[in-house]
Amino acid sequence: MKMSDRKKKILQIVVDEYINTAVPVSSKSIAEKHLTDVSSATVRNELASLEELGYLTQFHTSGGRVPSPQAYRFYIEELMQKGSLSESDLDYIEKAFSDKSRDVEHLIKSVSEVISELTDYTSVAITPHADEETIRSISLLPCGDGAALLVIMTSERILRDSFIEIPEAMTDDELSGASKMISQLFAGKGLAEVRETGEEIIADFGQYRQVMREVIEALKTYAHPREEDVVLTGADKIFNHPEYEDIGNVKNFLTVISSKDRLADIIEGENDEIQINVKIGSSGDKDVPDDCSVVTATYSAGGKNLGTYGVIGPIRMDYPKVITVLENVGKALEELVNGRQKDKKDNDHERKEE
Repeated sequence: MKMSDRKKKILQIVVDEYINTAVPVSSKSIAEKHLTDVSSATVRNELASLEELGYLTQFHTSGGRVPSPQAYRFYIEELMQKGSLSESDLDYIEKAFSDKSRDVEHLIKSVSEVISELTDYTSVAITPHADEETIRSISLLPCGDGAALLVIMTSERILRDSFIEIPEAMTDDELSGASKMISQLFAGKGLAEVRETGEEIIADFGQYRQVMREVIEALKTYAHPREEDVVLTGADKIFNHPEYEDIGNVKNFLTVISSKDRLADIIEGENDEIQINVKIGSSGDKDVPDDCSVVTATYSAGGKNLGTYGVIGPIRMDYPKVITVLENVGKALEELVNGRQKDKKDNDHERKEE
């Protein structure tokens, strides 16, 4: 059924009002505040029709209506008017990213903090996918009989929490030799490429075959985000919203944010550009509680994935503000990374000239 313009207008008013007040919206308030040329009876009939269509619900027969998840989805796709950030908000973003010396880990934390502060919701960030990182070197450090610490230096970070099994009779010199061979073989390659190493290459390592196989198995653990790759900021901000005066809603929310693996499954994006993704309740994702929404954006710049960022909060979320914040933060992050790359190229050019 095609929705009339008047129904669209009324639905937009209901969603906007409910987002702003958290109070069910009545036909009387719509007629008096927004549609003064339309009778309260006509508005009431339109509200009833929207309820039949599944866009509105009513807690009490004599009370106002509230939007359904279906209404929020329609609102985002067709009715929502893009917001704009205040000068103070834009200044806050600029100052947060003004320190160009920050490494990737600190930058990701800064982005998460900025999003949480500006939206007043809990923010979640996932670091760039490990598959896109390039290996610089691999080292194996002896850690007692039958074990070695695998240290991987990539283009983005140092990974040093994987212990692998080695032959108990293997000497430190032999381990050092295996380490050099493996590092030379994989230097300059991506983690995804390393994990696809064939058995024939492993066989070429002779006495070091077991070590080589253990290294590859360890690298497979970086295929998906791990707990330390998930950054959560502003968990206490849920108490700023009336939905979480209900202990059941608080429990649902805490169940989600207490599991970083579950958060990663909900948040992780697949896009290589600033593209907003909205999940509204369990209709948007089976891992999202019925009373929660998740809005995310995956950022990239200069051909590099910069991670996925978003907020988790009540279904009655200020979607225009959240989406506007995510878009502006993405642009600022893109400018920062492109500026870094330009500075690096300029410095490299100056060194060559010298």
